[in-house]
Amino acid sequence: MDEKQTVKVSKFLARVLRHDPASIGITLDEAGWVDVDELIAASRRAGRRFSRADLDHVVADNNKKRYAFSEDGRRIRASQGHSVEVDLGLSPADPPAVLFHGTASTTLPIVLREGLKPMSRQDVHLSADVETAVRVGSRHGRPVVLAVDAAGLAATGHVFRVSANGVWLTDLVPPTHLRQHAH
Repeated sequence: MDEKQTVKVSKFLARVLRHDPASIGITLDEAGWVDVDELIAASRRAGRRFSRADLDHVVADNNKKRYAFSEDGRRIRASQGHSVEVDLGLSPADPPAVLFHGTASTTLPIVLREGLKPMSRQDVHLSADVETAVRVGSRHGRPVVLAVDAAGLAATGHVFRVSANGVWLTDLVPPTHLRQHAH
């Protein structure tokens, strides 16, 4: 599977496993899982042909570890980023003192005024390192990195969870716990 095909399948999986499973006639269970064979067959009916080996390649080689197989390898799900309702079953975790969030410079005034909200997703996504935040912020323009006082927020009762691919999740971050980070 070449790089171009890998990216195409990965983007298709993001749409189907995070946002619109019904578009190919599948249903995710309450934890976001779908049977691999069902996914491949439904994708084929929708005009997207890929094999189990192709799927294995996309899951193993995705540098962001966006997808995961169940322990028995028979089911697959997105690691986080869902706009459809799922319960990833992640336990609360104590965050590091500071986490980071990348955004575009054009959204900075709104974020500093209103804080970070999940928008169309279930959670606000935070990273443990500045480099990831820069990469995320670059998707939508000139990146700005925000430092999140995660320890202070946790002390006020906010719950943090960490996904299988290391993304920190929380319901919202008020502006009082944000500051611009020089990178």
